[in-house]
Amino acid sequence: MPAKLLPQLADTAELVAFAKTLPGLVTSVLVPNLKGAERAIEVEADRMLLPLSVSHAHSLANMRRTPDEVVADIARIRAARDAAGSKCEIEIGMSTAFGCTIQGRVEPAEVLRLMQAALDAGADHVGLADTVGYADPRMVRDLFERCFKVAGNQLACGHFHDTRGLGIANVMAALDTGITRFDACLAGIGGCPHAPGASGNVATEDLAYLFASMGMETGLDIEQLVTLRARVAQWLDGETLHGTLWRAGLPKTMRRDVVAEIGA
Repeated sequence: MPAKLLPQLADTAELVAFAKTLPGLVTSVLVPNLKGAERAIEVEADRMLLPLSVSHAHSLANMRRTPDEVVADIARIRAARDAAGSKCEIEIGMSTAFGCTIQGRVEPAEVLRLMQAALDAGADHVGLADTVGYADPRMVRDLFERCFKVAGNQLACGHFHDTRGLGIANVMAALDTGITRFDACLAGIGGCPHAPGASGNVATEDLAYLFASMGMETGLDIEQLVTLRARVAQWLDGETLHGTLWRAGLPKTMRRDVVAEIGA
């Protein structure tokens, strides 16, 4: 995305360079088109994420291209990646897979069609995104199960918003189908300009607590996340933040040695 349109992204190259010094971190960058992909290859990002809106109306509003035009871009991006000898993985986020604030209903058959098209065009991985917070756990379970039949282990990620309070429940529904990677953001910051009232992804600290409570290793230190969240609240004074763990804190029944072990 040109820095003149989104000046916040002007230092992406510097951020990627720093991120790559952190051991064990997979550096993923959002790319809207071939030019963005070429930049991701140039800075040696580990993964590039290209959004593919299943909703035709959302795709035109967000990307100024139809879904099938974006699929054609995926093929060009794959060709450019291979020609450069890059190992940068191409992941496609299937946006508005559960509904759209502009179009309304999004048909599961269209999700499956475009997912297959993206894979045929050369995507390494695909994920399902509830961009506008319309999904419920039954919808999530049903669609992920259907998509696994198309993508198999190339279906790699769940992307949920807590706009209507179902973000964590939807994560659990996807987890039950076999998904183990989820998008999240500290304090739930972010959102979509075409999703009125939407928060960002589910709060990282809440998700880390969910998994730690169930004894699942994440590599995240929950207490440090909560401390960082307090700093974010200062840096973004006046910005609406989301999440619940920061208010309630960790329960007394959760042993600190367990938290430390999960975060190790």
